[in-house]
Amino acid sequence: MTVISNQLYSGSLKTIVLKLLKEEGPVHGYALTRRVEEITGGKIKLTYGALYPILHKLEQEKAVVTTTGIHNNRTRVYYSLTPKGESVAVSKINELREFIESLQKIIEPQAGLNYA
Repeated sequence: MTVISNQLYSGSLKTIVLKLLKEEGPVHGYALTRRVEEITGGKIKLTYGALYPILHKLEQEKAVVTTTGIHNNRTRVYYSLTPKGESVAVSKINELREFIESLQKIIEPQAGLNYA
């Protein structure tokens, strides 16, 4: 199994986080990292060093709010989308979908096209 280079997906991390928060509701950072790894079969390993700056930026942008809870005698910070965050998530997901479709066209161009 090849782990995907973080250079390939770093521009999409915000969208990945927004999508997971949209689908899975209030969740803590560790759960987000585990979910990304689970969904991708371990090909994308989201580090805390990449995740938390995105979560904090989304919080500053009022797209995400935090709540705290106790789990196994530990305080955890849970992140969830605001109404603004829901809207941003939809927009970013659509943008990423179009980007992926465009990349697909570059990687596997239609038969008969000549790029020489």
